[in-house]
Amino acid sequence: MIQSVNSIPAFDNRQQYTTIAAEVSAVVLEILASGRYIGGAVVENFEQQFAAYHHVSNCIACNSGTDALYLALRAFDIGAGDEVITTPFTFIATAEVISAVGAKPVFVDIDATTFNLDVQQVAAAITPQTKAIIPVHLFGQPVDMTSLMAVAIAHNLIVIEDCAQSTGAKWQGERVGSIGHIGCFSFYPTKNLGGCGDGGAITTNNSEIAAKLRVLKEHGQTTRYIHAEIGVNSRLDAIQAAILTIKLQHLDSWNEKRQAIASRYHEFLSAISGITIPQELSGGEGVWNQYTIRVLDERRDWLRNQLQERGINTMVYYPRPLHLQPVYESLGYQVGQLPISEQGANEVLSLPMFPELSEEQQQQVIYSLKDCF
Repeated sequence: MIQSVNSIPAFDNRQQYTTIAAEVSAVVLEILASGRYIGGAVVENFEQQFAAYHHVSNCIACNSGTDALYLALRAFDIGAGDEVITTPFTFIATAEVISAVGAKPVFVDIDATTFNLDVQQVAAAITPQTKAIIPVHLFGQPVDMTSLMAVAIAHNLIVIEDCAQSTGAKWQGERVGSIGHIGCFSFYPTKNLGGCGDGGAITTNNSEIAAKLRVLKEHGQTTRYIHAEIGVNSRLDAIQAAILTIKLQHLDSWNEKRQAIASRYHEFLSAISGITIPQELSGGEGVWNQYTIRVLDERRDWLRNQLQERGINTMVYYPRPLHLQPVYESLGYQVGQLPISEQGANEVLSLPMFPELSEEQQQQVIYSLKDCF
């Protein structure tokens, strides 16, 4: 057995912070001294830069990626009696917001090689009640948006891109979040563009929808103390906006480091017969929020324990698909109905992945995997 010298985390943002600490400290202290903590020029500047990065006309900052999805559904008047197609293999927030607006989530199985929504199965799930599709660019890998948009256009459906794990990823040269009708982002600290707390944003080229989103996220307020509809309180703090503005300037270089790490994993893990490495679609440029392998023959938990003993931390995203969650029992899904998602839930294991992961650390992960098998 190979003994590790140092424990390797699945994710570590402390090293990244040290590279920008002085700049972050300066802007945070400046904001604290200003007394302007909510909204204002700092938030507006981030919105403008994030919109420009995605080549869209509008960015609306909000409190979280969950709020971004919720607000997007509200902006398109999706609610009771409507159906929204999405993936069962993702964090619950994607489906949770569908339920929160009173609509019904309709789950379509995933592709076995990408973990993303199987676009070929979407058309069969469309009914007269279907209003929208929420594709999730899971683990930083873009969905086949060309095929998905063709289905959506043919059936007059709204496409809400869940880009929580994929900021900076591209499909056929276009950044995710700029291809569908609206894009939703999370700035949770573990994301490729992560803040120092919760945060989110919405991108769109539809100015009318953008205006509605700005009203909805401010308590439905059109002018001060005049409320046109029921909204929510979903604002991005100025300190978070300032930190994200700094980090946005480094995002592409950090994503390139993730891509290099993924390439090394590809090279050295492809020959191990006990695992399957993740695949990228032709036309996609992933940003590897996670590097997720499949561990065959029901050995995932065994392997995870073996790696833990060697000081290598891993994560399981996600151990139970959404269609089998207790909260969705009323939808009537049965075990075996979405087999690829169910199999994935039993096999997936995410290896250490963050831009500052050293080659030495990565080699330790690779050697340990080979030793286990």
